[in-house]
Amino acid sequence: MPRSYWGEIKDPVHGYVYITAEEREIIDSFPVQRLRRLRQLAGSEYVYPGANHTRFEHSVGVMYLAGKVVKNPNISQHISEDEAKKVRIAALLHDVGHGPFSHVFEHLLDKELNKTHEDMTSWIVKNSELKDILNKLGCNADEIGKLAVGRLRKPKKAFLDQIISSSVDVDKLDFVVRDTYHTGAEYGYIDVFRLIHALDVLDENLAVDLGALSALESFIIARIESFKSIYFHRVGRAAQIMLAMAMEKANETLGLTNFQTPEDYLAMDDYTVWTKLRNCEKSREIIENLERRKMLKCTYERTFYEKDTMVSNIFSRETYRKQLQADIAKEAKVDIEAVTIDVPTVPSVPYYHSALMEPMEIPVFYKTRENSRIPRRLSEISKIFDVLKGFINILRVYAEEENREKVGDAASKILGEIPSSAKISY
Repeated sequence: MPRSYWGEIKDPVHGYVYITAEEREIIDSFPVQRLRRLRQLAGSEYVYPGANHTRFEHSVGVMYLAGKVVKNPNISQHISEDEAKKVRIAALLHDVGHGPFSHVFEHLLDKELNKTHEDMTSWIVKNSELKDILNKLGCNADEIGKLAVGRLRKPKKAFLDQIISSSVDVDKLDFVVRDTYHTGAEYGYIDVFRLIHALDVLDENLAVDLGALSALESFIIARIESFKSIYFHRVGRAAQIMLAMAMEKANETLGLTNFQTPEDYLAMDDYTVWTKLRNCEKSREIIENLERRKMLKCTYERTFYEKDTMVSNIFSRETYRKQLQADIAKEAKVDIEAVTIDVPTVPSVPYYHSALMEPMEIPVFYKTRENSRIPRRLSEISKIFDVLKGFINILRVYAEEENREKVGDAASKILGEIPSSAKISY
C-alpha cells in the first residue's frame, strides 16, 4: 500500500490502482481532469466502436506501471523514495500537453508553432495550476515538467527519463495493451509485468534481462501489429486526415493556435473544438461528413522499406510529395485539393502520428553464473527483432467517393513506377 494511501481507482486493464492523497490532488486538477475529454484514439472509433477511451485513463495506467517499475528491486536500489514519488507523478502528467483529438492536433502545433505535445506538456506543468500544487507537495514543477517528457537528464540517472520515454517505457506498455483492449484488435499477448520485472539499470541506462526475451519479442510484434491494424488503419487515418483538414481550414477564423496562456490552451478539448468546427463555415462541411460517416476513400496503398532513393524521397521530402499530388491530380483531371497523399511515418501534411515505429536498439543483457551482467545488442540475439526493427513505410492516396476511381487509376499509373523491390512482403 503506498505511503499516505488515499483510495483506489478501478481500471479495466490493470485492476485496482492505489493512489496517495497527494496523487489524488493532482488527479483532481483541471489539466488532468481535462484528459477525460480527449480521446486516446481520435478517429479509430469509425473502425472500432469501442475505441472511445481517453487520455485520462491511459495516464492513470502509466502512473500505475511507473509505480511498478520503481518498486522493482533492480531499480529501487538506484532510486530514492522521493525520486520514486516524482516518477509516478511525472508519469501521471506525461500527456497533459495533448491538444484536441490528441495526435491530430500535433500537425497544427508543428506547422504553426514548431511545437510538439511534449513541449506543451512541460509548459503546462510549469505554468498552470499544476505548478502551485506540485510546489505545495514538495515537488519542483520545472523538474517534473522535464521528467514527464523524458528530458530531465539527471546526472548518472538516465534511467529515470527512460522509465517514461524509451523503446520499452511505461507509456508504450500501457497504450499498446489499453488500445488493443478497447478496440478488440488484440493481435498478440503482452506480458507487461514480465517485462517490468526484467528491467534493470546498466551503466545508468534502463536495460532488459534476456531471460525475458520471449516477452520482449511478443511486445515488439504486438506493437507492430497494432500499428498496422489500429493506428495506421486506412479508415481511421481517413477520419484523422479529415479532422486535421477541418482544423487547418478553420484555424485562421477560430485561432486554434493563437493561445497565449495554459488556460487558453486547456480550454480546447474534443468537445469544444468539435463544436467550433461544426459552427465554422470553413470546416462545417467536413464535420457534417464525419457525422454521417461520409469518409475520404483510400484509392491507392503500398507499403515499403526505406531503401530505394525514390521511395526515400516520398517519405522524407514534402516538396516531392506535393509534386506527386499535383501529377496525380493532373492525370485524374481533378483539382489538386481533391487528392490527399498520406505518409504516416514522417511529419507530413495533412497528419502526423508522433508515436511511430522508429529504428530502435533496445539495451539488453544476460547474467553470468557470477551474477555479472553482460550487455548485448538485441538485433544480434533476436532474429525477430532484426527483421522488424526498421520503418514501416505506408503510402496512401485518398480522394472523395465521387473521384475515387479516377484518382485511383491515376495514382496506380504514376506510383506504379515505384520499384517493386522496395515493397514489403507480409
